[in-house]
Amino acid sequence: MNIYQLFVRLFGNKQTNFVFNGGKAENGCGTFNDIDDAALCAIKDLGITHIWLTGILGHASESTGTHPDITKGKAGSPYAVTDYRAVDPDLGTMTDFERLVERIHQQGMKVVIDFIPNHLARQNKGFDPCNFYYCEGQAFVCPRKTVEPFYEEYPAKATGNNVFAPNPSLNDWYDTVKLNYDEHDTWEKMLAILRFWCAKQVDGFRVDMAEMVPVAFWQWAIGKLRADDQPIMIAEIYQPALYKPFLEAGFDYLYDKVGLYNTLENILCHGHEAKEISQVWKDLNDLDAHMLRFMENHDEKRLASPQFVGDAFAALPAVTLSALMNTGPFMVYNGQESGENANGAVGYSGDDGRTSIFDYCHEPQHQKWMNGGKFDGGQYDEKQKKLFAYYRNLLHFRMEHSAINEGKFYDLMWCNPWYSNFDPQFVYAFLRYSESERLLVVVNFHRTEARDVEVRIPHDALALMGKRKANEFDMNDFASEVVAVHLEPSETKVLDLDNNTTTFQF
Repeated sequence: MNIYQLFVRLFGNKQTNFVFNGGKAENGCGTFNDIDDAALCAIKDLGITHIWLTGILGHASESTGTHPDITKGKAGSPYAVTDYRAVDPDLGTMTDFERLVERIHQQGMKVVIDFIPNHLARQNKGFDPCNFYYCEGQAFVCPRKTVEPFYEEYPAKATGNNVFAPNPSLNDWYDTVKLNYDEHDTWEKMLAILRFWCAKQVDGFRVDMAEMVPVAFWQWAIGKLRADDQPIMIAEIYQPALYKPFLEAGFDYLYDKVGLYNTLENILCHGHEAKEISQVWKDLNDLDAHMLRFMENHDEKRLASPQFVGDAFAALPAVTLSALMNTGPFMVYNGQESGENANGAVGYSGDDGRTSIFDYCHEPQHQKWMNGGKFDGGQYDEKQKKLFAYYRNLLHFRMEHSAINEGKFYDLMWCNPWYSNFDPQFVYAFLRYSESERLLVVVNFHRTEARDVEVRIPHDALALMGKRKANEFDMNDFASEVVAVHLEPSETKVLDLDNNTTTFQF
């Protein structure tokens, strides 16, 4: 699975003029119809198998008339849902959405949408008093007062990020309220919503903050859902202790944020050693194939932003390792392949390295690929052409090589740090192999210095790959193959051990 996270409001927006804190009329907004056949052909050609359509549900916004006090930005948070059975009117109609799903399927790709089970907008439809938690006898104190009459709520409902007090802060999810899963009525309503979207031919759900909803609900709901449908279920989850229970409850894939993503961030930005990556797969205890890997999404800083790596090319070692390390899905966020850098504040969202999900805005670098709707990269500069080609080659490589899309993983770091001609501070090496293919992957995280390394491959790895038999081992030499590799700064090489050739490099 190669997933493309497509934020609909941003993706098709062709407006290049920008007004700080501007509305839809000034700053524009992408729609379902902007994701036409030209766009989808280009996305498929990039190497994508699944499109996660982000921000499609009806949510608090200037357009839907929710009170400004409880609306984050004029466009509003797509995770403050007002109506689970409606699409955001900024994006088009339900018919427009259904036609988009049909177009995606005609291209041979699948559709994933958000399911947001833990919280919804303070002003919402379709729920009863029993579906919420309350701060009895206390009025809601909104941390934001914008226009009179100010928003009032009594008694105050608990805020979405588990704030059981009437006065959430500006840093809380004050625009949302938490759903009450002590009531079985909430369970029934949420299952009905999942079935509603399955009937719209949606192929799967990325479940927002899944860990804030009881595991028992997921076991019940996914079991019921799969009696009739087989949606892909992806959990946004940050507590490793819950990984196994959530997989047992029926989820297919889980976010690998606190493991691989955080480790790679520390290597890229904080001087941590490349060898720390080994601890990630050890901690997962063979759950690797169930982890969704990424280096960008709507919650995280852009790789090219000054607040993160600051250079899309210097981030490529982490991107490539995330894509090649295991068989689980890999995700790209729209604009990542164009070097989007989220420079500057746009309104409610400050200058924090993230493309705003709260404001009407656009993605200037992405628009160069969009090229007025041609989606041919016609406005790219030479560096962007090179970056896009890298992502395209990487995504296709994942699909076309059995060692990557179905093969096994072997970490070579345990033996190589013993030698002076291998640098575990900046270099990481591993094997991927299947019955028909044996690949050596070597990554240099150093941004300015090349590395010449000799990678030792131990006997047991050669036996597992079918390149040696146990009785052929020379027990006086644990490594019977040594591969010399030259790596330029921020370069990854993938070598075919059967043909002694380099099959992928940048």
